[in-house]
Amino acid sequence: MMRRNDRGPAGGGAGPPTAPVLAAGCVLWRRAPDGGRLEVALVHRPRYDDWSHPKGKLKRGEDALCGAVREVAEETGMACAPGAPLPTLRYVAKGRPKEVRYWAAEAVHDEPFVPNREVDRLVWLPPSAARLRLTYEHDRGLIDALLDTVSRA
Repeated sequence: MMRRNDRGPAGGGAGPPTAPVLAAGCVLWRRAPDGGRLEVALVHRPRYDDWSHPKGKLKRGEDALCGAVREVAEETGMACAPGAPLPTLRYVAKGRPKEVRYWAAEAVHDEPFVPNREVDRLVWLPPSAARLRLTYEHDRGLIDALLDTVSRA
């Protein structure tokens, strides 16, 4: 039985844990025109001054895969063909738990990038260079998962 001074709903304590922020994105890839080697797209977000994979928060009731494809289009201006699911990342951002579902996605049309309010730069890099450019350690494992997925296709 919970006493009044115990932490919990009856005692006015912390209450239930905060629900995670739900987001989705893609590890966007293509075959380079100069020889067919695989390249990965990374985006730079000036608000955070970081390099990451295209991703963003899901809209209320939005399917995660639809949200991932939408975010790729919004951040890069490109259409993509989503493929295999990649690992889901869970971490804390701005003091809240965040859960980001990812998919491998091949760029369908390599459209010229136009900077926008969320993303000011996009680069295509070989996987080894992309690993080094990524700001967050937790994003690096997604490149390994992508390479495993593409090699099996």
